Amino acid sequence: MTAVEVIVPHPAPRLWQRVLVQRLQAAGHEVSVTRQAGAARWPLAMTAAMRFERRLLRRHGHGLASVTAEIDEISPSRAPELRLDLSGIAARTDVPTLALTFDGDGWDGMAVTALVEGRLPGIEAVLDGQKVVGQAFPMVDKRESVALGADDVLARAITLAASLVTSFGAGLSTTGATPARRANTATDGLRFAASYVCHALPRLGREALRRARFRNAHWRVGYRFIDGPGIAETGCIGNGWRQLPDEGDHFYADPFPFEWQGRSFIFVEDYPHVTKKAVISVVEFNEDGSPKPPKLVLEEPFHLSYPQVFAWNGQVWMLPEGSAGGRLTLYRAMEFPHRWAAATTLLEGEVSDATLLEHGGRWWLFATVRDGFGSTSDTMAVFWAPSPDGPWTPHARNPILIDRRAARPGGAFIRAGGKLLLPVQDGTRGYGGGLGLSEVLQLDTEQVRLSPPVAVREAGDWPYPQIHTLNRAGRLEVIDGIAAIRKRSRR
Repeated sequence: MTAVEVIVPHPAPRLWQRVLVQRLQAAGHEVSVTRQAGAARWPLAMTAAMRFERRLLRRHGHGLASVTAEIDEISPSRAPELRLDLSGIAARTDVPTLALTFDGDGWDGMAVTALVEGRLPGIEAVLDGQKVVGQAFPMVDKRESVALGADDVLARAITLAASLVTSFGAGLSTTGATPARRANTATDGLRFAASYVCHALPRLGREALRRARFRNAHWRVGYRFIDGPGIAETGCIGNGWRQLPDEGDHFYADPFPFEWQGRSFIFVEDYPHVTKKAVISVVEFNEDGSPKPPKLVLEEPFHLSYPQVFAWNGQVWMLPEGSAGGRLTLYRAMEFPHRWAAATTLLEGEVSDATLLEHGGRWWLFATVRDGFGSTSDTMAVFWAPSPDGPWTPHARNPILIDRRAARPGGAFIRAGGKLLLPVQDGTRGYGGGLGLSEVLQLDTEQVRLSPPVAVREAGDWPYPQIHTLNRAGRLEVIDGIAAIRKRSRR
């Protein structure tokens, strides 16, 4: 493990910095702590805005942006191999120094400033002020809230820093990016307050009005039977889509098609608005291509979604997301398609949209994981195993990506035009805001490399073009998209 000196601001460190120190200690690193005076402090208006929003949204407890008690200094037990500067102003020494920048500024308050202005901040890990050795593009789940958005961003600062300290012994490789540079723009209180009133408060109000009038989320599933190229080949949504009908009191999402014994099925997340807990249902198609009514096939005490169905070893299996239950479980069809039984637990924790692939003599599992705090949609982890039922080994490079644009799978792997493609969700416009296709460039136990995603163009006759799932089985291609559905008035 690495001997690391963590340099924290003094006074008024933030909770995210304390959590990072604790995280490094728990990982077994030899952590020493030095206090650094003179770091830029957050204006009182910024701190007051964070407190106001947390009270307004009834978020009890302290957020990662909250001021915490002074972090105790710890003397090193041996000479540090790496310095981690969380103050943004530590003087250079002969020891390699890793610093985090938020939108190009070493001041963590810049993340809050960016959110107030409506920007999604990125994080860079810069070695000795010269080389970018890591990047994170955090997902912000609730764009209307600066306080909750700050927690999402600072959570990934923890993830990025902790992963780089762990990989330091193997050598930090440059990303090839030039460090972003921003003049010191630590915001004074009056400037921040004016910006908050002009930008952030109206967003809160608009979101409150939207939620009063519309369902928070209502998805629609589209399907089409085609003989030629699909979305993966053409790069656009295209035409010929039909919708699975719903009556508005529940929605269908995360469609996975499956062909079995000459019959076509779609397995979907089935979410009744009244229960706020999804089950898995199946839609079978008649010979004329029309869908039969959905039928419930799997229910648990917790929310289920993303039901990837596949054949292996002469049987049919399903791997749905069950992150609300704290584990990823593989199910086997006892009587296809209507009766399923849990076969084994593959992974513990909040694992979202797990997507399987057989490749190179192994099975691979791509997913996003919640790394303690923050969003479930921006941190990709990969695992490998000899067979779908495990045992599953975390990839040595985890986390593979911290990127709202490319980390969360959005459907099964696709082989098209000699390429192996993974649909990935793009959260730049929010959850469900778009879909891209990333090519697998390298996949083995030493490395995972994906190309930057190419966005699926929204041209076509699908009325909800911001799709977040793409799958195909034979002639049956399926997508989903979010619709604006008004709440029904109570009489």
